[in-house]
Amino acid sequence: MSLPITQEKTLDDAWDYMGRPAERYKSGGWTSAAMILGVEACERLTTLGIAVNLVTYLTDTMHFGNATSATTVTNFLGTSFMLCLLGGFVADTFLGRYLTIGIFATVQATGVTILTISTAIPSLRPPKCSRESNATCTPASGIQLIVLYLALYLTALGTGGLKSSVSGFGSDQFDDTDPEERSRMTNFFNWFFFFINIGSLGSVTILVYIQDNLGREWGYGICVCAIVMGLVVFLSGTRHYRFKKLVGSPLTQIAAVFVAAWKKGHLELPSDSALLFDIDDEAEGLKKKKKQKLPHSKEFRFLDRAAIRNPSGPEPNQWNLATLTDVEEVKLVLRMLPIWATTIIFWTVYAQMTTFSVSQATNMDRHIGKFQIPPASLTFFFVASVLLTVPLYDRLVVPIARKVLKSPQGLTPLQKIAVGLVLSFIAMIAAALTEIKRLRTAISHGLTDNPTAQIPLSVFWLVPQFLLVGAGEAFTYIGQLDFFLKECPRGMKTMSTGLFLSTLSLGFFVSSFLVTIVQKVTGAEKPWLTDNLNQGRLYNFYWLLMILSCLNMAIYLLFAKWYVYKDKRLADEGIELEEAEPTFH
Repeated sequence: MSLPITQEKTLDDAWDYMGRPAERYKSGGWTSAAMILGVEACERLTTLGIAVNLVTYLTDTMHFGNATSATTVTNFLGTSFMLCLLGGFVADTFLGRYLTIGIFATVQATGVTILTISTAIPSLRPPKCSRESNATCTPASGIQLIVLYLALYLTALGTGGLKSSVSGFGSDQFDDTDPEERSRMTNFFNWFFFFINIGSLGSVTILVYIQDNLGREWGYGICVCAIVMGLVVFLSGTRHYRFKKLVGSPLTQIAAVFVAAWKKGHLELPSDSALLFDIDDEAEGLKKKKKQKLPHSKEFRFLDRAAIRNPSGPEPNQWNLATLTDVEEVKLVLRMLPIWATTIIFWTVYAQMTTFSVSQATNMDRHIGKFQIPPASLTFFFVASVLLTVPLYDRLVVPIARKVLKSPQGLTPLQKIAVGLVLSFIAMIAAALTEIKRLRTAISHGLTDNPTAQIPLSVFWLVPQFLLVGAGEAFTYIGQLDFFLKECPRGMKTMSTGLFLSTLSLGFFVSSFLVTIVQKVTGAEKPWLTDNLNQGRLYNFYWLLMILSCLNMAIYLLFAKWYVYKDKRLADEGIELEEAEPTFH
């Protein structure tokens, strides 16, 4: 007679650092999870501590133009998030999540160390000059640019690899077959989101102030200390962690299904799906994994060829024969892609909060009494908005949604994303109107020719756009992560996180692309984006983002209406649901 789950001494699917079955009460749990949360908080503090104030460093110290600075920042952040896909592949296929975190945290620390050194050595920066009265400043070149980009992209590589595995490794510390531990896992995800924003809060307040008032080398030096400290804490928990065996990357499964379907493109599809190979069948040479059987669907039928048995073909392997369930898992991912694509534009709007919005703040009155707020510290309102929105949603929106929509969970993931998209649309209206007011004030005071003149307009006029985008991030971020974790097939946890983070990456890259296009189209006569914002038309760029957000919202609503949640599909087929992935609330 087997013991109840909570009484079993060891776990079936987890091992300790010596490769022995992990003991339930001596491994994992909150002690291990807290150490993992620590390294994530340090990563966020480090990455955002560089990113939010990078545009002012590039313009004031490296003498980049405003548009070039903005694209450099968005490319840096975009690369960081895109490399999460690489980090997830490496973790699932070769190294495992523990080694991936340790190695890439070291890479990130190396990148930030090089950046710190570059700010401390005068020869690695162009000579100082004043930008007042359109004075010509020598931009960074040669070895200065090489060191700068080496530092930034080593940091991006470390961030991508680390971020891809932290949430997954944290959830590995809890047994999702045990109700009590499963409840703790849900709390872990909530704390994970909280710690991300605590790290953000520290970076946009303390670190930005230190960078602007004590020197960049001190600010970036603290970033180095933070990530090294986080790494040390993380490694100190090695004896207590639970480790999972490598399961291979879901990207390999997706590629294999497409390859197998392409190889058998000449074969006729059977009229009865029961004739297709599935997990109930046996075939030598195929590795079988424990999976939830999925019903056959009529969409993307060309992929069904991957599950056709071909007696005259080569010996079966994953590249020429897939189970019908493998095919249906790939179809699940394909169904998610329209939602994935229509959330990218939100992160394009988000990107402006670390680029042009900071540039706007630089030229506005930032005084509170005798204290002057650093331009990048305006993102405090952005982070505060995120932290306030989450409890307000739980206390106000969820009860209303339960009564009006008759939904026990409050808003569905797709509804949360829709709210975020609406808020980003409104934010761009606010940003455009504020920039128009800022320019009129500059013109009325005759300050358009001086790019560094402080315009007598309070910087707090920018607060609404930060608050709106921050609230939008809370809804979009949680909605996206909830959607991808629930709707991705079981066993594709890392890839689902990578899909979500890739929307952030592409949002930053789209921002860079739009800046480049706008510069070329508007030309030199009436440019929208100039080194001297007082002579540009930044408000038109915000109007463009507002129009794109509106069009994107309309397309998103069509796809959201078309989408059918996985649990409803399974329920309609009469298939008993397995435990769902933990979700955010």
